[in-house]
Amino acid sequence: MGVELLLQLHPPALPPDPVLEAWMDRMLRRAERVGRHGEIPVAAVLLDARGRALGWGSNRRERAGDPLGHAELVALRQAAAARGDWRFNDCTLLVTLEPCPMCAGALIQARVGTVVFGAPDPKRGALGGCLDLSGDPSSHHRIQVMGGLREAEARQQLESWFRRRRAEVRRRRQPPGPKGGRPEARWRTD
Repeated sequence: MGVELLLQLHPPALPPDPVLEAWMDRMLRRAERVGRHGEIPVAAVLLDARGRALGWGSNRRERAGDPLGHAELVALRQAAAARGDWRFNDCTLLVTLEPCPMCAGALIQARVGTVVFGAPDPKRGALGGCLDLSGDPSSHHRIQVMGGLREAEARQQLESWFRRRRAEVRRRRQPPGPKGGRPEARWRTD
């Protein structure tokens, strides 16, 4: 799904904003750092109504061995602890990749006012990618969604990371020996 179609589903809730651009730049740099450490390069920040960070996070599933270690959930937990509340109606979550169903559900439960993401995720995205939990009739809270902020950079970062990851996996599966073939036998079986 292209950003044009995504923006038709979710027109930008916010005008272009230098504060959001600056935060997305920081999140892309943070995502790059966690990508170098083996995590999928995704980072998120929860901003209050004045554009100040309440909580931020990056993926830490591998590092922490935590299936819930998604950037959005890490940011929500930190913000809830800092604020002493779990409701974020006046807040904006900024994230480099469209949230998955688990994260979108958590954002709805936390009553986040607006979500702004970089790259759409047509396979797993739950705010317009493969499904739209923000507009689902069962949703008790409506989130404003804006997709495509710094999309090209966010998409390129993820695609590069996955290309490198696949190449590493192929190299590890390649048996040693000449031209990738089986090693020559070093013993005789007479």
